[in-house]
Amino acid sequence: MLKVGKQALLAMIDEAEIAESVYNSNAIENSTLTLRQTEQILLELESEHGASLRELFEAKNLTRVLLYTREKSTTQDISIPFILLIHHMLFTNINDAIAGRFRTKNEYVRVRTHIGAPPLTIKKRIEEAIATYTSSVTQFPIDRISRFHCEFEQIHPFVDGNGRIGRVLINCQLAQIGCPNIIIQNKGKHSYYRSFSAYTDDKTTKAMEQIINIALIESFHKRLAYLKNLRIIPLSAYAKKQKTTAPHIFNAAKRQTIPAFREKGVWKIGI
Repeated sequence: MLKVGKQALLAMIDEAEIAESVYNSNAIENSTLTLRQTEQILLELESEHGASLRELFEAKNLTRVLLYTREKSTTQDISIPFILLIHHMLFTNINDAIAGRFRTKNEYVRVRTHIGAPPLTIKKRIEEAIATYTSSVTQFPIDRISRFHCEFEQIHPFVDGNGRIGRVLINCQLAQIGCPNIIIQNKGKHSYYRSFSAYTDDKTTKAMEQIINIALIESFHKRLAYLKNLRIIPLSAYAKKQKTTAPHIFNAAKRQTIPAFREKGVWKIGI
């Protein structure tokens, strides 16, 4: 196998993706930080990034959660204590009053046109979602992960941080089946939001399955390019080599019908 003896390289790719993961997940939740500012925060260049105190902690705390879950995900099953722990990590120094607990009493939340589950039903519904995910062993793994993610976000168990925690859990579940991390891109968030509407309206997870599948294929393409020691070039340069139009090549990349991938938001390909 290509990865034999190259675990250090794969670890380097994972580490290099952390800032992108943090930036995209926070941007989906309307953080104003750019990728460059996020990188500066993670490099402790606090005099340069110009972030608010909240956004600084959002970037640092999500990084801490990602590092922790990457270490634990292959041995730690998804459970309520685990979910509460990483939520506590995410909101420490941001909002300690809500950190590490589900919504209670009159804490209702609305996400666009959807209202989250009533507080008194949250614990039971999360337990049921975990049980369904765990017991659906014959179902295709991406389908199981997609359904769990849609159900988790429909329940919306926390006052804040539901999306970020849900996306962290996707990567925990992928790691448990031997797959690399994925990044759900901020630029594709409208399709991502529509996939939740499809689940709410018709209980279908097809749209979410496609989003996760495409992101996973891209993640594999990136790692294979490095493991095979391919020469990595910008996709725009590849379009010229292929004597085709840039829109055609970039559309193929988005559909993952060519082995292209993104680094810092720039499409590239190994040749």
